[in-house]
Amino acid sequence: MSTTPTRRKTTVAALLRTAAALLATSAVAGLASGPALAAKGDVAWTVRTASNSYGAARSSFSYAVNPGGRVEDAMVVANRGPVPLSLAVYTADGFTTGAGQLDLLAKDGKSVAVGAWVHADSGSVTIQPGKTAQVPFKINVPDNATPGDYVGGILTSLTQADQAEGINVDRRLGIRIKLRVGGELKPNLAIEDLHVTYGGTLNPFSRGDATVTYKIHNSGNAALSGQQAVSVSGPFGSLRVGAGDITAPPELLPGESWTVKVPVRGVAPAVWLAATATLTPRLTDASGSTTSLKPVQATTHGWALPWMLTLVLVVLVAALVGAIQYRRRNRVRHRTREEARVRDAVEQALRGQEPRTS
Repeated sequence: MSTTPTRRKTTVAALLRTAAALLATSAVAGLASGPALAAKGDVAWTVRTASNSYGAARSSFSYAVNPGGRVEDAMVVANRGPVPLSLAVYTADGFTTGAGQLDLLAKDGKSVAVGAWVHADSGSVTIQPGKTAQVPFKINVPDNATPGDYVGGILTSLTQADQAEGINVDRRLGIRIKLRVGGELKPNLAIEDLHVTYGGTLNPFSRGDATVTYKIHNSGNAALSGQQAVSVSGPFGSLRVGAGDITAPPELLPGESWTVKVPVRGVAPAVWLAATATLTPRLTDASGSTTSLKPVQATTHGWALPWMLTLVLVVLVAALVGAIQYRRRNRVRHRTREEARVRDAVEQALRGQEPRTS
């Protein structure tokens, strides 16, 4: 009788452990140049760019390459731990996370750009304690590659079993690779899905808060950041209020979007609001210099009713309508009584009787 519940509990526990293992395998240590440390401190390694004709002490790999071009470079891996270290090596496409950080696809992810064009000379590397090893790699840009910016990375990976949790943990450490493929560069940021909502106060003569939301869409072929400005005004630009400083969005890769929610304080309940968002794209070139491009602007409208005053007006209108209807019903009743009295008088006269007085 007790065997069935025991099997069911074991099966559920096994499924939970399997799911946890899959999640932990996809965990990311991120792109970094610092050491990756194991929980017990028995494994630690660092990665950095190799010093060569491309430069020394680079924080990442960055290249300008024409379609069909080829690049050769190397990453240096150092074993900071007391035991030999064997790491997997692979490349992957990059993307911007919901937290605004650059991340790379997991090893089994489908890369179509940097992760597919960059190839390490070996899929693994072994380093003795206190030693370093170079990991050469080649970049072969396809002849038909579309001009613009591409971001990915080259990664080292160590999968370890966590006996206490019964899961496998994949710890990754890598370096970003940015490619700018030659051709016409078309940097462009668009403001989409712009909305404004208003939250009033109980005092009909005080100001409330508005919330402006929109989506920044990188519709061009260059990686772009931007400066933002938001303002809210009443009809014909009156009573304009600015949102103040707004945190800059992360650098967005071509095709990516970023949702922005901006509070605007002290907005007058001007019935009909106009919210304007202005975005100044910022383009970074291969040398690291940043250039501001032509600003992009969008405007939307929304209601900003003084709710308490509106409620008072609604009550007054309802009272007025009720009074009018009451007077109308009274007139109808009075007219009905008069018509009945006249009809009775006529009937009595026809019968030769004196009419009754009311």
